[in-house]
Amino acid sequence: MIRPLFLVASLLLATPALAQTAPDQTTPAPSTPPAPPAEDAEAAFEAKAEAFSARMEAMQGEMSAAVTAAGTDTAKRDADLDAIEARYKPDVDTFVADLQSFVATMAPTMPEAQATGMRAGIEMAIVQIRGATAQIRASVVEQSTASPAA
Repeated sequence: MIRPLFLVASLLLATPALAQTAPDQTTPAPSTPPAPPAEDAEAAFEAKAEAFSARMEAMQGEMSAAVTAAGTDTAKRDADLDAIEARYKPDVDTFVADLQSFVATMAPTMPEAQATGMRAGIEMAIVQIRGATAQIRASVVEQSTASPAA
């Protein structure tokens, strides 16, 4: 339903950035506590992605209700959808920032070629994520016009 999240998920799963390698047995253990493992960063980002997905689903529900409430009044429908879309824009901006932060955290832990590929893929994903509200809106409007009201 929400393609941008699938794109991000498939991109992140396709990069073995989070694969653990065996520690060098000749290196003594550091005296300071190790940095949080990559799994912690992944889990934190995954939780943010799930929260974002839930917000987009909530927005879709609000948009569907607004379209139904507006009936045939397209001016009211468009105004209501504009307001809903504007209300959810900060969620999109926050998720994009979270994604960029996650990539910035993970990229240094990867081989350079993988990090470069991940950064390029993320740029494409960001474009999709920024368009999520418009995509959901278009889908809701299309569905409302495709099926006549009962």
